[in-house]
Amino acid sequence: MSIGHTLLGLLESGPRHGYDLKRTFDEKFGQDRPLHYGQVYATMSRLLKNGLVEVDGVESEGGPERKRYAITDAGITDVSTWLATPEKPEPYLQSTLYTKVVLALLTGRSAADLLDTQRSEHLRLMRTLTDRKRKGDLADQLICDHALFHLEADLRWLELAAARLDQLAKAVAP
Repeated sequence: MSIGHTLLGLLESGPRHGYDLKRTFDEKFGQDRPLHYGQVYATMSRLLKNGLVEVDGVESEGGPERKRYAITDAGITDVSTWLATPEKPEPYLQSTLYTKVVLALLTGRSAADLLDTQRSEHLRLMRTLTDRKRKGDLADQLICDHALFHLEADLRWLELAAARLDQLAKAVAP
């Protein structure tokens, strides 16, 4: 996810302080990975330097100075371009799981046990996500569906790999 583009998009509704941006980001997108304040301010500094935001005001109210950021026309154009650009599908051709299966075969360990353990972990996570989806709002349901569909594809691959272990062992043998 592009943190910079996401923060720019949040600024389109009006100027905000870094704290407000972090809070809104965490509510909408960061439930599983909230932003650190340092990440927000470093990103805002970079966006400011690149002319995508400007300081709309500074308040101190007895505490440290708080900058209020506003998106510039260049920032709006940048967000529009980003939103209109399709994400590159990730083919996962450098899969850690595949590497583990091959290394297990090459080192005489049980690739079948590895696949069974991984299958159990995928199913555990799928149960957790399904429960979260059931209790969540529409946004939570959609993000959980996205993750569940990817996990389902992984499970299909685990089954296929398990069915082909003998062939793979011969193919990777030294």
